[in-house]
Amino acid sequence: MISTIEILISLLFVISVVAVVASRLKAPAEILLAIVGAILALAPGLPRLVLAPEIVLLLVLPPILYSSAVAMSWREFRFNIRPISLLAVGCVVFTTVAVAAATHWLLGLPWPVGFVIGAIVSPPDAIAPLSIARRLGLPRRIAVILEGEGLANDATALILYRFAVAAVSVGAFSLHKALGAFALIVLGEIIWGVAVGWFMLRLRRWVSNPSVEILLSVLTPFVAYWPPEYLGGSGVLATVATGLYFSWNGPALISAATRLQGIFFWAFFAYLIEGMVFLITGLQARGLISGISDYSVSELMLSALVVSAVVILGRFVWVFASTYLPRWLIPALARVDPAPSWRASFVLGFTGIRGIVSLAAALAIPLTTAAGEPFPHRGLILFLTFAVIVVTLVGQGLLLPWVIRSLGLAGEGRKERGAERAEEIGVREEAIRAALERLDQLAAEGGAPEEAVAPLRSRQQARLGRFASGELIDEGRRALAETRADLELDLIAAERRLVNDRHHQGALKDEPRRRIERDLDLREAQIANRRSEG
Repeated sequence: MISTIEILISLLFVISVVAVVASRLKAPAEILLAIVGAILALAPGLPRLVLAPEIVLLLVLPPILYSSAVAMSWREFRFNIRPISLLAVGCVVFTTVAVAAATHWLLGLPWPVGFVIGAIVSPPDAIAPLSIARRLGLPRRIAVILEGEGLANDATALILYRFAVAAVSVGAFSLHKALGAFALIVLGEIIWGVAVGWFMLRLRRWVSNPSVEILLSVLTPFVAYWPPEYLGGSGVLATVATGLYFSWNGPALISAATRLQGIFFWAFFAYLIEGMVFLITGLQARGLISGISDYSVSELMLSALVVSAVVILGRFVWVFASTYLPRWLIPALARVDPAPSWRASFVLGFTGIRGIVSLAAALAIPLTTAAGEPFPHRGLILFLTFAVIVVTLVGQGLLLPWVIRSLGLAGEGRKERGAERAEEIGVREEAIRAALERLDQLAAEGGAPEEAVAPLRSRQQARLGRFASGELIDEGRRALAETRADLELDLIAAERRLVNDRHHQGALKDEPRRRIERDLDLREAQIANRRSEG
């Protein structure tokens, strides 16, 4: 137990150090964590850390999927359902078949083994490219499509993976049975996910306690994921459906106190999980390399080159074909949804970075088949999976910022915020006017004395004055807003110093100090929120 705790604390220390270095270098922390993990894994004298696939598939994946789905806009997900489906289902199937064909014809592997490899390396991981996309300000629709693909593609890949492993283990495969099972799994998981979302949301509303609600929110992804996974599905679609249900229905049923605490908790929770995932991915290098002694270096390099090339090029082929071919064949589709620029398609094709789900699936391959014989080429499958992860995560991941800037897409997302800001200002004005109308109604009905109504009316009118122009902030006003924000932060700091002085002098007890601190924290968070919105 002591050894396990020491390892865990050491991993957290490495994550914090890498995060500091990444912020100074302005580099993606996820990629640096994988590189550092691989270096530590190959360093002599350090203990070997073996990742149990159940930890990823049963403990790590559910909360990552759930938090991403809750943060996802259901309206944007539904609007982009066609490109998301083409990538999350079509591209995964296409990549699986392409890898299987290449490994069979070029490397001489059996078809079932090729399909196992293809299913494992087919789903891209959205965490690293999305963090880069947000930092560089990619257009909103590209980010939404990448995020939506990352939510759903694991389900397709894991279902294909189970069929392929079963085919190798048993030695038989039925296409029509597989298609029927696939449709049943998809439908069943969506229904189960919506049912879990409906039940848990109403349970949280009934509890009405922020701490208990956050605990229930932590349990929710596991309630959605585990039953379908144990029944032979993947659990991914159920978890995504639950998260999207919360995204759409949660704002009306979750209290403000729970929402404020939950945002900070889940941001930290997701950051910790994702950091641990990338670090542990790199730490598997030693264990994976130790299982390939039966193959020559030339065989391994050729195999890694072939699979990596098929995975990368196959995504480009699918993205461009699925983007432009349907619009060429169906002109009505092009009129409703015009084709994006080739630059946007190229970025979508370039973001096929593989990650922890592929590694977990490879590690979960059984040691023996149903006949008791060793699973064919298991060591090679593990090596190829790790090779594809390294090539895409480190190679494409490090080049992705340069590609985005070279294509002139950096900052496009920030320009889109202008229109969103105008829409936001309009709705804020309407909301304040609705509050003023309600205030006048209460005053007219005698439900509130004028002494109580007058200050509230003045406050609401002052808020309305902030949005009276309805215009976007130009550069001069933006600079003025930044100066005002800096002044507000300076004033808050002055208040904090006085409060702390009074507390240290014994003139202010702890409970009042915490209440004042909370107010100051909320004001500071509001300023940070205004700055992030632009």
